[in-house]
Amino acid sequence: MLDYNTEAAVYDATRGGVPRAESAARAVLGLIPESARTLLDVGCGTGLVTQRIAAARPGLKVLGTDASYGMARLARQRIGAVALGDARRLPLGAATVDAVGAIWLLHLLRGAGEARAVVSEAARVLRPGGVFVTTVDKDAAHDVGSDIDEAFAPYLRPKPSDSEELVVAYGAEAGLDVVGETRFVGHGQGRTPQAAARSVHRGDFVSRLELPGTAADRLEAALLALPDPDRPRGDPEYRLLVFRRRG
Repeated sequence: MLDYNTEAAVYDATRGGVPRAESAARAVLGLIPESARTLLDVGCGTGLVTQRIAAARPGLKVLGTDASYGMARLARQRIGAVALGDARRLPLGAATVDAVGAIWLLHLLRGAGEARAVVSEAARVLRPGGVFVTTVDKDAAHDVGSDIDEAFAPYLRPKPSDSEELVVAYGAEAGLDVVGETRFVGHGQGRTPQAAARSVHRGDFVSRLELPGTAADRLEAALLALPDPDRPRGDPEYRLLVFRRRG
């Protein structure tokens, strides 16, 4: 798993920057009712997306929380109301917000029960009728049918922690029903073989790939042998589901 405290300084520049953030913010806002007055962005990272959500809807009070001090520090400079906290134990009382977002988060939660706990916490802090917006199948979005994807195929994890099936089941347990979905493009995130090889070497793909023994070395070599090593392949298209709290 990446050290997000140190990664914070380069996170935006290496993840599509403002174009990707604006694409994500538009998609999230398209699923948040105009009547919503408070939104909690769980795992808000550097706050680049959160800031754009807040700017686009002045009547919406936007809060953020992240488990990484480095990320939360940057986010606080952008949106102010940011708490350092565990997504499995949110620092809010029950039924206190109208909307909760968890973008690019659940796929990272590989521990037993972690993704379920985050969905349950989102339901707990939502008012009845409130909405929970989250990405699902995040890593699969990067499969654009490229030669990089062909190289990855033998090493893919069979059970992502943010699969639609699992997240919908967790939501149902917590009193959340799916009421819609949308997609958005991860601008600037099309990978090059060289960048993918560097990420494999650093161990960045723990949520997507299983690389026991010397598998990482073999995959890295296969990626570096691909043609046009500096040419970005296609951008991913992420999927968002929106749930409504019963009651």
